Amino acid sequence: MPFTTLGLSPALARAVGELGFVTPTPIQTAAIPAILAGADLLGLAQTGSGKTAAFVLPLLQRQQAAPAQTPRRVHTLIVVPTRELAAQVGEVLRSLARHLPQPPKVAVLFGGVSVNPQMMGLRGGADVVVATPGRLLDLVAHNALGLATVQTLVLDEADRLLDLGFADEISKVLALLPPRRQNLFFSATMPSAVDALATALLRDPVRVEVPATPIHEPVIQQRVIAVDADRRTQLLRHLVKESGWTRVLVFVATRYAAELVADKLYKAGIFATSFHGDLSQGARKEVLAEFKAERWEVLVTTDLAARGIDIAQLPVVVNYDLPRSAVDYVHRIGRTGRAGASGLAVSFVSTATEPHFRLIEKRQHLSLPREQVAGFEPAIATPDAATAPPDAGVQARSAPGTGGIKGKRPSKKDKLRAAAALKP
Repeated sequence: MPFTTLGLSPALARAVGELGFVTPTPIQTAAIPAILAGADLLGLAQTGSGKTAAFVLPLLQRQQAAPAQTPRRVHTLIVVPTRELAAQVGEVLRSLARHLPQPPKVAVLFGGVSVNPQMMGLRGGADVVVATPGRLLDLVAHNALGLATVQTLVLDEADRLLDLGFADEISKVLALLPPRRQNLFFSATMPSAVDALATALLRDPVRVEVPATPIHEPVIQQRVIAVDADRRTQLLRHLVKESGWTRVLVFVATRYAAELVADKLYKAGIFATSFHGDLSQGARKEVLAEFKAERWEVLVTTDLAARGIDIAQLPVVVNYDLPRSAVDYVHRIGRTGRAGASGLAVSFVSTATEPHFRLIEKRQHLSLPREQVAGFEPAIATPDAATAPPDAGVQARSAPGTGGIKGKRPSKKDKLRAAAALKP
């Protein structure tokens, strides 16, 4: 099925083809006609499903039919949880609009950088704003833009927005919008808080749910290697060199670990660098561009890169540290094996983290064999998943040193607000 059958203009179909898309994904097939018809939409889909294009394409199509305004007024607001996702959505918007006779002016707004250039960029208005909640409210407070003319609101990765503690900011943003508008709501998961927000926000929505592709399909080969925690860096170095990996995304738990592991690999003759929240936005953009251009062999990152970053043809992902949650495991390994390409996901498991990985397996309905690499065998053998007791995952909840599975814990922002509320 070509994209033109979904009601898109030849200019948009041409831009889609230039980006390498041949046929619409399931979420695009279902969502694009509904959005063009003006319906509210609830989209449930995992990362890599093509949901960004699913809302960008119909919004661009409708924008072409609207009369030009001077100064420009914001008709579409896209709220996202992270600066990386904001930059990516802005890039997709501009790429897909390249052949339109009247491309929209797109403003991408996020924190961590000076607000002044973003304020200057909003002079003369904007048609589409892609923003993180905090910076959006900052710019509204500075009278740099208004939201009274918004016709379509998109909440992208709503579960992540709430998980990062943006509930209050989202409420403030919603209060600034006109009551009559189209609402598009996208989320990978549907916990109770996300369900409540969707219920309050959407009016008779079209529900589009794309079942998650089982992560044990052969498009992503998963390996679990048992190794002592203090030998993980040596094992990683060995695997990169012996396997001939040319580009590897390595996930660690902290920013300090990202710097430390990258530095050790670099000193061992592997072109490795770190990527985390302490880097300036300019440095992060440069590192990502260089990694995509294959100037770095290894990028060591925190979960900052687990969502919202698309690296084409990324062959290998390594969980140096295990993710806190089973959902984050899916998002991490989903950085490889994208767009039908094959990929490899490797997880390092020690005796201390074995119970935690068993719980991840239980949540994701997996049973992966434990491997050992010659010369890196753990001092205490890690039991194979097939021989684990039935309640191993339950026991892992209280096992020391596992980190636990992330649930409904209060975020850092929630804790700060609670502390402030207790002050006289």
